[in-house]
Amino acid sequence: MPRELFEKELAELQDDVLILGSMAEKAVVDSVEALRSADLEWSQRIIEEDLAINKKRFDIEESALFVIASQQPLATDLRAVMSALMIITDLERIGDHAEGIASINLRLGESEDLPRRMGYIPAMADRAIAMLRDSLNAYVERNVDEARRVCDADDEVDRLQDAVYDEAFRGMIEDPTKIERNTYYLWTAHNLERIADRCTNICERVIYLVTGRMEEINVSKY
Repeated sequence: MPRELFEKELAELQDDVLILGSMAEKAVVDSVEALRSADLEWSQRIIEEDLAINKKRFDIEESALFVIASQQPLATDLRAVMSALMIITDLERIGDHAEGIASINLRLGESEDLPRRMGYIPAMADRAIAMLRDSLNAYVERNVDEARRVCDADDEVDRLQDAVYDEAFRGMIEDPTKIERNTYYLWTAHNLERIADRCTNICERVIYLVTGRMEEINVSKY
């Protein structure tokens, strides 16, 4: 019976991690779309809803600590709990980066140029969101190969960030009136790049969960 109870609690913990992942993903998707459409009210809601993401993380932490204290898991079981704790930290930070993009939209204010032409930023967002989904799938499936593929995808996000920077700086040189707007786009690209890095962190935890070895994979390969 104790083993069955532990497995039930571990499954519930994983489900909660996935719920937090869905909340973080929604925040990222919404923040980029609100930026594209210059929807300030939407961005304000995203900022307010970040409190729910924070609370969910803390609730999961409390549940995980209860599992450790009551079940005293060893070896692989303890890795599963500790990996969940590390993953939710990255998911909560992804929510913070989405909040950062929402704040950028508020700084930019209303725009007559709708939808905003944001260059490579939407492509960056698509890649980062795909990495988030795939990293959580690798976590559920305990799939080391998929985790490594997600880490490899980070290079494409980095290349797209370089493209955003090149485009933004050229625009500033050609038209100084675009300096403020393009600076905010640079900040947006930075937030998206950090989201991708958080996804590689999640995948490093998946590899640790499965193999028991910590690997530093979040390193530029080009």
